Amino acid sequence: MTTTEPPGGEARDRRSWLREHSELGVCVLLLALGALVLTDALTMDVDLTQRGPIGPKTVPIAVGSGLLVVAVLLAVDVLRGGRGEAEGGEDIDLSEPADWRTVLLLAGVFLMTAVLIEPAGFPVAGALLFWGAAYALGSRHFDRDPLIAAALSVVTYEVFDNLLGVPLPGGPLMGVL
Repeated sequence: MTTTEPPGGEARDRRSWLREHSELGVCVLLLALGALVLTDALTMDVDLTQRGPIGPKTVPIAVGSGLLVVAVLLAVDVLRGGRGEAEGGEDIDLSEPADWRTVLLLAGVFLMTAVLIEPAGFPVAGALLFWGAAYALGSRHFDRDPLIAAALSVVTYEVFDNLLGVPLPGGPLMGVL
């Protein structure tokens, strides 16, 4: 007695197997990222006059190697039947859909900051970033939020530019700050 399998049965089995092992996608991503980091680290031009056990290649090589090891260990775990558990939280309802309005508002704020940071400078772009993020996340204190955002932006600029020595674009406020 011969049974005939319905058309597409093999494809259905393959999709089912991929759905059950979807964490392998994370493994592929980690593997690609680790390979990219290692490739960049190993092809980095380093000044030959630099001496010492720890140079500019050390941390990227360690991170890239770590990513590769984690990718392989995760793949082995998934293929052995390990499954990630859905995250549960006391204030998170996983049955609710994503709030796409908030996601799109935040993406727009980040994009606006990326566009404005050179011409307007970090203090202005940062203030708009902090205020826009607060607005996107639900704060509606129009009298208080811009002031807090401006103060936070100026403090962040001063810390990075003056204390840490990381130059940020000052824009038109360069002479004032």
